[in-house]
Amino acid sequence: MPDSPAITALLFGLRGCLVEVHPGPGAQAPCPTPGALPTLDWLYQQKVPCAWLDELSTADGKQMASPLPAWLNAFPACKTPWPAPDACWQALMSLRAGKLDGCVLVSGEPRLLQSGLNAGLWTIGLAACGPSSQWQALGAKEQERQRGQATLQLFALGVHSVIDHLEALADCLADIGQRRRKGEKP
Repeated sequence: MPDSPAITALLFGLRGCLVEVHPGPGAQAPCPTPGALPTLDWLYQQKVPCAWLDELSTADGKQMASPLPAWLNAFPACKTPWPAPDACWQALMSLRAGKLDGCVLVSGEPRLLQSGLNAGLWTIGLAACGPSSQWQALGAKEQERQRGQATLQLFALGVHSVIDHLEALADCLADIGQRRRKGEKP
């Protein structure tokens, strides 16, 4: 991203974006979604302030986020529910973002994405959001159908970009940086 403006701060949805719990009998403890830990490590090395958002109690949020790095800031339930922008703004203020320009929200949760849009953030929707075991159990045609349907729904919501999974985040952020360099605003 050397030619692109720097990302000011990055917010993530917690459930389905950074962590997942495999459904079924004897549900397991939360685990990171594919690509979450390498992506967070890369962002940490880049010194990009990051936080997760969710509508969980503090205790439930802490338990759900337990497999994530300790440096990652947590912002469980806000008094004003999504899609109000309050949770995004409060998280950015706590991160000392200083400006909205260059702030990005990544999630597969439509209400949280709407909150990010209402807050004036760049938004990236996750098309393949949910337990990876369920996704991998689908055939290629069904994966493509669900991915296409989710992508259309996310763009209809108004998100700025859509990716399948967090492994594609670096390229997506570079694209947003290029769009910002050309003067585009969220």
